[in-house]
Amino acid sequence: MSLGIRILVVDDDAEIRRLLGRYLEEQGFDVRLAADRRDCEAQLAAETFDLMVLDVMLPDGSGLDICREVKDRTPELAIILLTALKEDVDRIIGLELGADDYLVKPFNPRELVARIRAVLRRGGVAPAQAIPEPEPPSYRFESFRLDPSSRRLSDEASGQDIELTGAEFDLLLIFVERPGRVLSRDMLLELLHGRTTTDPFDRTIDVTMSRLRKKIGDNGVFRLFKTVRNGGYQFAARVDRA
Repeated sequence: MSLGIRILVVDDDAEIRRLLGRYLEEQGFDVRLAADRRDCEAQLAAETFDLMVLDVMLPDGSGLDICREVKDRTPELAIILLTALKEDVDRIIGLELGADDYLVKPFNPRELVARIRAVLRRGGVAPAQAIPEPEPPSYRFESFRLDPSSRRLSDEASGQDIELTGAEFDLLLIFVERPGRVLSRDMLLELLHGRTTTDPFDRTIDVTMSRLRKKIGDNGVFRLFKTVRNGGYQFAARVDRA
């Protein structure tokens, strides 16, 4: 049964495209395939997608360039990057450009499906058959209002909405649901992406935190977020449920 969710898979490896296309269709997704940047851009111009699985290395261009351009045009389109085992720089840059998640090759297709579902849930995209859930409360801190149901962050002092990526929004929500609690990077990684890491150089959380701080005016001020030495991060502002 189709879930009504459309996914574009972009990878120059024909075997990977074929296997992922077939597996994702078996899971109920509507899938389109692209072999390179040109094919990807043609597909994006012709149809609307909910999520793109994007290989970083393409024969006619960089997946990172595609990620940046797509997020500039359509920030609501979720992107999961496929990266090589040792390409830490690509993963970090991809997250800085707004990618919602990444997966290191080689990988189990079941893990990709789990990541896809998690990213879609964070972005408010769900199968048509899903049972409606009660709307979560909104949160107020400083001059900001965070509304999980509409996935909006607004600054009530200026009357402006603040544009956040899916990962940035979910990281902020994790903190406002746990004000005053010190959260380690490993804990944040598990809450945000559903995984832990044994890599001491994994900067996924730090990169997302840096972008989030800049967007809400906490960069260099740290009135909202506190960095706890050898501990992690703490949300220091008072939070009220609206």
